[in-house]
Amino acid sequence: SLFSQLKKTIMFTSVKTSLICSLVLIVTTITQAQIGIGTATPARSAKLDVTSTNKGFLPPRMTNIQRDAIVSPVPGLQIWCTNCGLYGETQVHNGSTWVNMVGGAASVVNTITNITTGKVWMDRNLGATQVAISNTDQLAYGSLYQWGRGSDGHQLITWSSSTSGTAVNATTATLSSSDVPGNTNFILAPNPPYDWHSAQNVNLWQGVTGINNPCPSGYRIPTETEWNAELTSWGSPNTTGAFNSLKLPLAGFVGNSGGSLNNVGTRGRYWSSTVNSTNSQGLDFLSSGVGMNAYYRAFGFSVRCIKD
Repeated sequence: SLFSQLKKTIMFTSVKTSLICSLVLIVTTITQAQIGIGTATPARSAKLDVTSTNKGFLPPRMTNIQRDAIVSPVPGLQIWCTNCGLYGETQVHNGSTWVNMVGGAASVVNTITNITTGKVWMDRNLGATQVAISNTDQLAYGSLYQWGRGSDGHQLITWSSSTSGTAVNATTATLSSSDVPGNTNFILAPNPPYDWHSAQNVNLWQGVTGINNPCPSGYRIPTETEWNAELTSWGSPNTTGAFNSLKLPLAGFVGNSGGSLNNVGTRGRYWSSTVNSTNSQGLDFLSSGVGMNAYYRAFGFSVRCIKD
């Protein structure tokens, strides 16, 4: 009948209209790209708003080895490193390297304790992938830092053998006017006061909260006094004593004027946090002796962190 036909037409039109409305709603939601989990009204400034009073956000969990196997990590990539820090830590890739959420170096923290001084140290150089199995173990050399700079990429070295390596990043002759240079270049400083920082700052690397402290949370750069106390416990004042005590390898150093590697495999130089006039104190050892000396802050030395 005409009434039945009209009824069917109205029902079809209603269903069609509902479908169109649903599609419009879905498209609108996708276009807005806002997702709320635990909330029907995600914050207007958030793409993803997770709301809960009894559960947290859980990022991917992995070891540092699994983290380092990630191919071409993008800046901002975030993970939970299960064996980093003291108890694991959240880390993010800054485009050059992995750092923890307060900007410190993302390193595995295993320790070694000096039974004479009672001091607790990291068991490897900052940036190293393993504890040294010899004093010329290239996998234990780690990074070479300019005094007072953070883990901004300038310190990275590609070690090709036990006696050589190539700096990953370029050099620049332009000094930094700020505590954080904002680039990954090794800054050359061939003129007095031989500092990468154009306005010297003696407050860098002072304590766990010191500016640019590159060590993991709860660790810092050792003072000259702490290095001297370590030296008194060495069985022999040379490379042998350095290796037998803290497994300190002979990574050499990066020069302040040319940015080239020097004395790799024959000399170890390690920064302290102690300043000396326009220079800073560093530990120096080789087969014939050991001592603390004042060095230009533009040098690139090894870093061994001590627990606070």
